[in-house]
Amino acid sequence: MMPTHFERLGLPRRFSIDPAAVEREYLARSRHVHPDFHGLATPAEQQASLEASAALNEAYLTLKDWFRRADYLLTLQGGPSAQHEKNLDQQFLMEMMDLRERIEEAGENSSELHAIADELQSRETACRNRLTGLFAELESHTTAPDSILTQVRHTLNAVKTIRSVLRDLPMV
Repeated sequence: MMPTHFERLGLPRRFSIDPAAVEREYLARSRHVHPDFHGLATPAEQQASLEASAALNEAYLTLKDWFRRADYLLTLQGGPSAQHEKNLDQQFLMEMMDLRERIEEAGENSSELHAIADELQSRETACRNRLTGLFAELESHTTAPDSILTQVRHTLNAVKTIRSVLRDLPMV
């Protein structure tokens, strides 16, 4: 069985992890597997080093980013993928449509665009906080309730939508 990203970095399998620990464990482990340190090894050992380094890099990139970490944890828990669960709360969708209209109306008004950006970033922070709570709830169960897994997916879908609107801001 393939080790998880958490196992590769020697970290606990949970959403709330110390970013400094992710960095520290990655650097410590990368020194042992990086291909540059295996230049005199056999071709098979060099290939193994390359594969181990690539797997370690993927683990690091996934776990250092809270969004990717949440999505990965959801996958490990057997939760719905973004392709299988696309639903978003209708009120949330209406609010995002209203924000897009505000962006169009703002034109080049930088103070209004900054206010919208701040609002969107606050919404993203609220989603991250919600994920923290949902994953804490999941950790307290021996089996993951489908309803919580679905809420996690809906929250991740909301973050994607928020980030999409943020990317569409003319000045941000």
